[in-house]
Amino acid sequence: MSAITGADDLQGLLVISLEQAVAAPYAAGRLADAGARVIKVERPEGDFARGYDQDAKGHSSYFVWLNRGKESVALNLKQAEDLQILKNMISKADIFIQNLMPGALERLGISTADLRAADPRLITCDISGYGSDGPFQQMKAYDFLVQAEVGLAEITGAPEQPGRVGVSICDIAAGMTAHQAILQALYARSRNGQGRGIEVSLFHALADWMNVPYIQSQYGGREIRRPGLHHPTIAPYGAYQCVDGRQLLLSIQNEREWHRLCSDVLEQPDLPKNPKFSSNVNRVANRTELDAILNAVFGGDPIDRVAAKLQAAQIAFGRLNGMDEFAKHPQNRFVSVRTSGGEMQILAPGAVVNGMVSPLGDVPDLGANSTAIREEFA
Repeated sequence: MSAITGADDLQGLLVISLEQAVAAPYAAGRLADAGARVIKVERPEGDFARGYDQDAKGHSSYFVWLNRGKESVALNLKQAEDLQILKNMISKADIFIQNLMPGALERLGISTADLRAADPRLITCDISGYGSDGPFQQMKAYDFLVQAEVGLAEITGAPEQPGRVGVSICDIAAGMTAHQAILQALYARSRNGQGRGIEVSLFHALADWMNVPYIQSQYGGREIRRPGLHHPTIAPYGAYQCVDGRQLLLSIQNEREWHRLCSDVLEQPDLPKNPKFSSNVNRVANRTELDAILNAVFGGDPIDRVAAKLQAAQIAFGRLNGMDEFAKHPQNRFVSVRTSGGEMQILAPGAVVNGMVSPLGDVPDLGANSTAIREEFA
């Protein structure tokens, strides 16, 4: 089964990840999902993400999501013996990932540049908050703070107040960027035999994702306003209240869809002839009046009836689901993951290979593999 799903694509590769929190564990975890042997190096007190919550059968939900399929070794790198074990591990590795503060690794005497000089095939990946240079390089960086620094919080939320994206989007962006850069490096190494040094920061990973509002504001002169659950430059494109209190989002992309919405759903086929609503530009300018019309129609039916009308008219829509509705969503895929607290069903990774979802490895307890790893790399 694993050969079909891609779960052993990276079998034979050794990844050493000196990691904590989200970004580096995300990148290393995806390598473990693909069959690489990933050894997670933790402090004696453990990755602090282990203590974020206890919602996953006594374990942290973050930790369970990000660390399945890894081995865990607890090392105190201030002790010469443990530091030597880490060096021995890296000397055998294909990939070394770390997300300590910039300069911390150098103070231990094991900079990634020196490691690559000693082993030209080694691929290293340094993950930080703001990068290894610039005035912010030594600043502590957490997801919430970086969302603010890159301007994301300012364009997120309701018009009256900025908002935080409700998942750790900066960490995830950095982890995804690191993962794809590592895979690219592996492919290049297969051709030229050379490793490479990769640097990823939370700031720069998400800054890349901010290119559209950046270009719109800096080149187009556009003022980027918080749209809430509306699109800033398209209408109708937002959330509308149904009679049962549920909100439904719809997205009109072109005039053909707008005419169809008016005739088949709103039952107001002449509405597009109104100069206020005759083009997208005019609809955006008169959004308040337009939204009142849509809310008056949708407010007369429960959400499922409105959804059925939109589906029949081939209008794109989505329900504003809470976690209870999302948990029951018919499109969800689940996979099993084992922890020392018991087996769990969690949401599956996004990719399906040959029609199958790859199985996931177990989530390690702190230092679960310390004895064996110490013996192996002594």
